[in-house]
Amino acid sequence: MTLTELKEIIQSLTDSGSDTTHVEVKACREGFPRRIWETISAFANTPGGGVIILGISETPDGIGLTGIKNPTKHQSDLASLCDQMIPPLRPLIEIHKYEGKLFVTAEIPEVSYKDKPCYYKGSGIMSGSFIRVADGDRKLTQYEVQGFLDGQGQPLYDIEPVPESVPEDLDNNLVASFLRRIKEKHPKVAQWADDKILRTYRVIADVDGRPCLTLGGALCLADYPQKFFPGLVAHVLVYPSTGGKQEGDRGERLLDNVKVEGPLVRMVPEVIQVIKRNLQKRTFVKGLFREDILEYPEIFLREALVNAIGHRDYAPLARGSAVQIKIFPDKVEIANPGGLFGPVTEERLGEHGLQATRNSHLMKLLEDAPVPGEERVLCENRGTGIPAMVAALIRAGMEPPEFCDMRTQFKVICSNQAIFDKQTLAWLEQYKNLDLSDRQRFALAYLRHKERLTNSTYCRMNDCDSRIASRELNELSRNKIVLQHGTRRWTYYTILGREERPVLHKTKRKDRREDILAYLRQYQPVTRRQIQSSLNVSAQAILYWLRRLMKEKKISSTTKSTRDRKTKYTTYD
Repeated sequence: MTLTELKEIIQSLTDSGSDTTHVEVKACREGFPRRIWETISAFANTPGGGVIILGISETPDGIGLTGIKNPTKHQSDLASLCDQMIPPLRPLIEIHKYEGKLFVTAEIPEVSYKDKPCYYKGSGIMSGSFIRVADGDRKLTQYEVQGFLDGQGQPLYDIEPVPESVPEDLDNNLVASFLRRIKEKHPKVAQWADDKILRTYRVIADVDGRPCLTLGGALCLADYPQKFFPGLVAHVLVYPSTGGKQEGDRGERLLDNVKVEGPLVRMVPEVIQVIKRNLQKRTFVKGLFREDILEYPEIFLREALVNAIGHRDYAPLARGSAVQIKIFPDKVEIANPGGLFGPVTEERLGEHGLQATRNSHLMKLLEDAPVPGEERVLCENRGTGIPAMVAALIRAGMEPPEFCDMRTQFKVICSNQAIFDKQTLAWLEQYKNLDLSDRQRFALAYLRHKERLTNSTYCRMNDCDSRIASRELNELSRNKIVLQHGTRRWTYYTILGREERPVLHKTKRKDRREDILAYLRQYQPVTRRQIQSSLNVSAQAILYWLRRLMKEKKISSTTKSTRDRKTKYTTYD
């Protein structure tokens, strides 16, 4: 890390007033931090890794540059601690001098997915494995640890035998269509007996010499898979309000609530129909004809849903969780149990040539099992789902989707806002004299509606490589149109003149002091995480308003640091 990069990180910390997802600071007033291995583990398990800076404190008023007296010893202690991690880490640990004070920085790299979870040897894998969430370190659950271990190889849950099943549980019509397609695609296989084909494709297996279905075979071709797996269903929930907490005009919490069951080849089309009947339609007039267009492109909905059921986690600990489709007035969310698998990260989603399949046998069945009454199958199984989703939304003039990997859940979020609305088109006119590419104009429109833009998002939304994205984003930065924050893998961009963004997207600037005080008066004493969960706002926003309230002497805390997760807050009322 260069001194310039350290200055940029310190400026970013000053702006936010606290740690960030990829930066952890320690004051080291009482010597070397005792449990800093938690942060080392968390960064090693988090995409992109992170930076630890020793010599910076957190106070209710923000961060303070304290420096450290014995940087050489702290540098040695950090290196020794990294040797005690499994696998051992080799971070870049340096000493810097800034504003007359000494600091130690350690760049903790993300370990390979084949080595996760990285944990502290002295505490063991279950107690010593952590991950970074917002600005804090959280211990991995048993399910998350197992998920990392599964990601080191190829999980086989989809071909696990279902002992209580028998071949007669298969749907004869679905099996007939499946066999017919297989024989048409592979002439040599056409000479095989049906039983051999079903066993080769892992639809049927043997347990103690008795034939039964596999999990994947039951899900795809059984007449009622939920007989064995009642939790493997899809829920479609339609909410009357944008946040999902307000009731409708008649006091209803949900406008629609449907549980869809059956084999996957029947389930997906039925879920799509339920979604479509709950969506708004826009009328598009072209010449003498009018056409009703769905609020969201059907291609996007289908690909997102197939990804959710095909790539979800089918481990025993996840089989009680359903795929959920939540429809709000302003967006749709499609969530499935289990985070991203193997080398795939949020930043790499949609990258050409990248394909990592958690349920390889199940996806092979979905590739060859026709949808009843149709000629097509549910998926191509070629890694084209994410690009197809993004392309469908862009063709419809909408924002690209957001992807959220939460380790135990993966979520696709899509707003129904048009990215090139009248206000945005008018706003873009100020740049008409600049030689901007269509990709750059698209990025500016995206930034006007969103908080930030990264290189990977630019690549995904414009279907270009990272070199083109870096060059064109740098051009926007040099022309003083966007502002670059951070360096290297932590770089992101914001639009200059953020006061010009639509009011709709300024929710993070809302004054939360009265909301916090009202919550404290009812439930005090509480931690900041309890407040955050109740108000449904970011951790940084809660920290900011708690510090304001403490400075204004309206609340008190059990410790001096708002960073301490155990700190509880009360009002002076």
